[in-house]
Amino acid sequence: MSLWTSLEPASSTVDPGGSTKARLRLRNTSDVVDEYRFEPVGDVAPWTTVEPQTLRLYPGTTGTVELTFAPPRSRDATAGPNPYAVRITPTEQPEASTVPEGNLIITPFTEVRAELVPPTVKGRFRGRPKLAVDNLGNTKLTASISGSDNGDHLSYDIHPSNIQIEPGRAVFVKATLKPRHIIWFGSKEQRPYALAIQRSGTGPQPVEGTYVQRGFLPRWLATFLGVFMALAITFVMLWIAYKPQVRSAAAEKLQEAGISTLEPSPSVSAQPVVPPPPSSSAASPTPTQAGGGGGGGATDEGKTKETTKPPEDTAATAVEQLAAEDPGRHICYRAYVTGKGWTDPVCDGAMAGTVGQNRPIKKLNIAVSDTKGTAASAFVHDPKSSNGRGHYNAPWSGAVDGIDNYIGSTKKDAPYMLGFVINVGDGAVCQTAHVHNEGWHGLGCDEPGGDNWIFGGTLSNSLWLEAVKFTV
Repeated sequence: MSLWTSLEPASSTVDPGGSTKARLRLRNTSDVVDEYRFEPVGDVAPWTTVEPQTLRLYPGTTGTVELTFAPPRSRDATAGPNPYAVRITPTEQPEASTVPEGNLIITPFTEVRAELVPPTVKGRFRGRPKLAVDNLGNTKLTASISGSDNGDHLSYDIHPSNIQIEPGRAVFVKATLKPRHIIWFGSKEQRPYALAIQRSGTGPQPVEGTYVQRGFLPRWLATFLGVFMALAITFVMLWIAYKPQVRSAAAEKLQEAGISTLEPSPSVSAQPVVPPPPSSSAASPTPTQAGGGGGGGATDEGKTKETTKPPEDTAATAVEQLAAEDPGRHICYRAYVTGKGWTDPVCDGAMAGTVGQNRPIKKLNIAVSDTKGTAASAFVHDPKSSNGRGHYNAPWSGAVDGIDNYIGSTKKDAPYMLGFVINVGDGAVCQTAHVHNEGWHGLGCDEPGGDNWIFGGTLSNSLWLEAVKFTV
């Protein structure tokens, strides 16, 4: 071998988001002047720089290059030992290249991001929010989830109450909130609460939300019933008081006229007189008489000359056609893709959107059959975000079987979609989403029942939704 190398130190330690350096010494042991090129290889290579990148040495001389390691503060910087290497290629003898190896130890770090979906829930007897927990660190996250509120107004049923999340992954924790006291009459009341993430050796990380407790019967109904009963009692009392007065006045009038109540006058008719029917001359003209008999033809001729625009091919038209050919549960959908517009409707697990073209979805059109309708909401990019996450841009939008449901917006300045939540009235809906730079996510399904739902996509403001697939 015409080259001698030495790494100093052979093992280095660095924090994610920081940097560290190592020196590579080499000596030209050949008898010719040679120039050497340096190339980092291995998993650490994207975060490694070599200065200088080439080095020219005379026979018997020694030179030094500096290696700088700067792993990012992300899940890609795997905690623990990470072997690395530098390929050294001589210009005069390229076949005599050598690859000295070293070891880079990356320290672990933990970063947790959590959000309640939705942040506000409403109900008379319970509320069902979900807590989305993202592990942004480079080690497995183990934590417990608990709930609390000021005044102890709510009880909490959390599943699962203990979680383990791999680096770069997320889980949804289901929570059921139950008020300890029912509001029978009156307006709704807001109950602020918090779900706390507790990791070993650290303080709890609370995520705040609001439960809006509705009254069992609204206040206006109680007021209405009270007023109605008061009016009914008043009416009965007036009727009882007014009826004897009428009989007394009638008797006095008969006495004044000298007429016996036992002998009615023969001139008084026993039956009321029926008014005569209206004469035929006074009847209103029929539509044919009023119109003159000639207007209908001109109107029909004008209608035949009108040109009608063909109907748009939407998710509803696709699901109606599919249900007519194959009766049963179906879901059809299409996507409004940036720079391309609406895609053609697809159904039952086919892909809507694009992959690998960096085109975010801005709006979704969904329709179902035989599921008692569907409801959904869009999670969109937030340019004013202070925590790196998007937000929900509108309340839930729902539609019955065979009717189009839309979430998102096609306006030019409208934000693109990061994710969505969806459910169906009967049974369950399943989804999988393709996210920019992350690929296809795993299949996720909600539990049967209209109160449950499933989230698809990403919460991160730096990513976006590119394609979706749905089944029911």
